[in-house]
Amino acid sequence: MKPLLALYEKDQPFKWQQLNPARFEHHEDWFKAINPNGQVPALVDAGKVITESTVICEYLEDQYPTAVSLRPADAFDRAQMRVWTKWVDEYFCWCLSTIGWERVIKPMARALSDADFEEHVRKIPIPEQQTKWRNARNGFPQAVLDEEMRKIGVSFRKLEARLAQCTWLAGEQYTLADICNYAIAIDAPMIFPELANTRYTPHLVAWLERMDARPAVKRMMADCKLEFTPQKAAG
Repeated sequence: MKPLLALYEKDQPFKWQQLNPARFEHHEDWFKAINPNGQVPALVDAGKVITESTVICEYLEDQYPTAVSLRPADAFDRAQMRVWTKWVDEYFCWCLSTIGWERVIKPMARALSDADFEEHVRKIPIPEQQTKWRNARNGFPQAVLDEEMRKIGVSFRKLEARLAQCTWLAGEQYTLADICNYAIAIDAPMIFPELANTRYTPHLVAWLERMDARPAVKRMMADCKLEFTPQKAAG
């Protein structure tokens, strides 16, 4: 979602293809020819391949400057933006990811026969990702899930504290910090209602509502018809 939203905010034309993890499309040879790691997203621009979602967003800002700037001109504010994009990639995303693997990927992996599962895992280029698929199929230990839920609570409180101080994460300008965190926190009140709600995190909820109301977000959701359930999911 991060690069898609950056493209829509900058009103850049592009073609895209949504991959279905339930069919392991991101591990097919044709996609690994684009990204040998077999991970989404990947941007192909004039024959050059850029991977890693936050890096793609920075690339788009560098390569396609427009009237809509998603990076502050002020050096301090720009540093704050990068603090938040770094944090979401290194902390917030990972604790949410584990819960997602437990709740979404585990049923997907368990639906396969042993032989089919092993065949799919064999195609995964990164050994650590192979291990994660096996862990998901087996089920993560409860102690691990409890710790990840604790970190999710920490993350929501961190966002709440920041958004109580300013309109957007890097200050008063909407930036890539908001795009990158929104892509992870988008459904927080629905998925984790006990942690993200108008009582405990009112500023976080208000920020999500501001994000939802942005014209670029509305266009992206309408045009791309993003789906998040395992039966319909796309990478």
